[in-house]
Amino acid sequence: MDMNSLKRWQYWFLYFAVAILLASGAVWLAVHYLWGAGADLLPHPLEAWMMRLHGAAGFAGLFVAGILGAAHIPQGWRMTTRIPHWRDSKASQRRTGIALSVLGGAGILSAYWLYYFAPETIRPALGWVHAAVGLVMGLLLPLHGWRKASS
Repeated sequence: MDMNSLKRWQYWFLYFAVAILLASGAVWLAVHYLWGAGADLLPHPLEAWMMRLHGAAGFAGLFVAGILGAAHIPQGWRMTTRIPHWRDSKASQRRTGIALSVLGGAGILSAYWLYYFAPETIRPALGWVHAAVGLVMGLLLPLHGWRKASS
């Protein structure tokens, strides 16, 4: 077991939050763009429920980010800078961790902007950026964990 592994409950909470975020976001996109309203129709009833679920999962994700920011990230950073053999073997894991942190910040900022400030002229484009950030994070997270397990 890695010296910086998440506790079992942290691991499951993280992957549960990410799974709900990805699923609710994907269902919202499908409902909105594939089954949703045209210019003259009302929004599909599932849109509001998917946004509520996505928002709740977002709060769970922020909670997990706080846990990771308090212990997992600083410990991983120390391990890869102070211990020479870890520096080489964990370099790719550090890169994916940095990418996940940056993408997480971008996801939080884009969500906040979408919810509170985005003018209607840029809302669709910002929504697609937000969706792309979430998808990339969803793909990168297992890679980060897999690299940990394989190194």
